[in-house]
Amino acid sequence: MEIIKNNGQIISIIYRDSDWVKGLNFITPDELFVQVGSWWYDKGKKLDAHVHKEFDRSASRTQESIYIKQGSLKVSVFTEEESFLQDYILYAGDLAVFAYGGHGYEILENNTKVIESKNGPFFNVDDDKNKFKYE
Repeated sequence: MEIIKNNGQIISIIYRDSDWVKGLNFITPDELFVQVGSWWYDKGKKLDAHVHKEFDRSASRTQESIYIKQGSLKVSVFTEEESFLQDYILYAGDLAVFAYGGHGYEILENNTKVIESKNGPFFNVDDDKNKFKYE
């Protein structure tokens, strides 16, 4: 697992297909607005049925994760001030979490399939995103 930080803030967490460990493994620290973990159990393992309790949670920004099911894509990550930090490539089976700063994507293969998950509720693109150009 690789963690990209800028000024002490997590910009991106890269969780490769090869990073999996048996059991329950939370990839994100508890204080992030998005919580991402992996499960790896053998046949017969039972997990307790449960209902999540309702209580107020406060999130001041959207944080997201993406999982690459098929294909590959290039990720570009940026500081909060929109300065370029670095690029990396995600392949099938890889996951990335985006906490702070910015990010952009370039699809590298036809038929690339990605699952995106983020905290909600979603309002609209104009209120949620500050888009900017990069090369």
